[in-house]
Parts: sequence; structure tokens; C-alpha cells
Amino acid sequence: MPKLLLVEDDPNLGMLLQEYLSSKGYDTDLATDGNQGWQRFVDNAYDLCLFDVMLPKKDGFSLAKEVRMSGRDVPIIFLTAKSMKEDTIQGFRIGADDYMTKPFSMEELLLRIQAILRRYHKTDEMQQPATYQIGSFSFDFAHQLLTRNGTDVKLTSKESALLKLFAQNKNQPLSRSFALKLIWGDDSYFNARSMDVYITKLRKYLKEDESVQIVNLHGEGFKLMA
Repeated sequence: MPKLLLVEDDPNLGMLLQEYLSSKGYDTDLATDGNQGWQRFVDNAYDLCLFDVMLPKKDGFSLAKEVRMSGRDVPIIFLTAKSMKEDTIQGFRIGADDYMTKPFSMEELLLRIQAILRRYHKTDEMQQPATYQIGSFSFDFAHQLLTRNGTDVKLTSKESALLKLFAQNKNQPLSRSFALKLIWGDDSYFNARSMDVYITKLRKYLKEDESVQIVNLHGEGFKLMA
């Protein structure tokens, strides 16, 4: 059963959509604000997300940006009362797969969801790289192997998850809080200390190539330079 994340602050529309999509065979989680939607996304694996644009606490565009930064390739449909061309363009620039203006037909929404999921299922293997190249290292996430010059290092699950996130954001800033919430579930002090230990281990593995570095960004997070 495909799993959907619906983030809609209108309680009537949210419940109506959740019931309709569930009746059509989709396991649908409902969140009512952007922060709650992000936490649901971090805690679960979804096949598709439906985001209202005008959300309390965190708007749909900001939520979609965080989803895209997570490295998870999940399709997004925006649901909005806005019909301005600029909003539509902004949604697609963020990485939306579709955009529906309220009021809309539930049957049409269902058809669009089905079409997007078919397309994603066909291309999923092509979109996910088998390995990541990090300087002179080859990182096989599926087998948790970091390889250089024929020498393999077997990584732990946490090391692999963290290195994958760095690789997907190579040469780009990576928020400390974002990484903690995505991999550890929250950004508590103790989880932050745990992540620092894993980053120290990754630096040790990567030091064989001087062109590869994980640098600290004061007050922001980290950056994998390669």
C-alpha cells in the first residue's frame, strides 16, 4: 500500500482528503502544520507528499525545501488556494512534481497521484546512484562500504547514513539540526554529541585523500568538500 503524507491545516478538507485517499488504497498520514509535517516526514518513509502552501508554523514551500535537502527522492504535489503564476513557478523551482489550485476535483487529484507514482516507480532505480564518488573514494551505501585503491572500510549504519547525507549535499552547507533530526530523530544535546563522534570517525576514514574534508561551519553545521 503506497504511503502518503498530507499536510493541510484546514481540518475539514484534511480529513476529507485523508478519508478519500485511504478509501482508494493509500495509507495517508495527516499533519496540520509545517513543523508537524516535517516530523512525520523524518519519522516515516513516504511514497508521495501533498503540501498545502499556506501552513502555520512553517509554510509548504519551506517544508518542501527541507524535504528536497533531505536527499530522499519523494514526489511533491502542492495544494493551494493561490492561483498566481509566481507561486506556481516558485513551487516548481523548489522541485514540485505537480500543483493543484483549490477547489479541485478529488478524482483528478487521484489520477495525478497515480500518474506520478507510476513515473517514479519506473525511474527510481535510475535516480538512485549505486555508489557516490567522494574524491578518490567510492561509497557504496547499500553495502555500507567506503573504498579507496582497492581497500574497503565497512561502515556502521549511522556512519553510512551520515556519509550518504554528506555525499548528497557535497560542497553544500549541511545544517547540524537537519542532519540530527533526519538520522537521530531529534537535535538534543546528547544526539549532537553522538553525531560529533561519528563525524570524527568519518574524518579519520577520509583523511587518506587530502582533497576531501568535512569542515565546520560556525553556527550552521558542516560541509563536505571534495
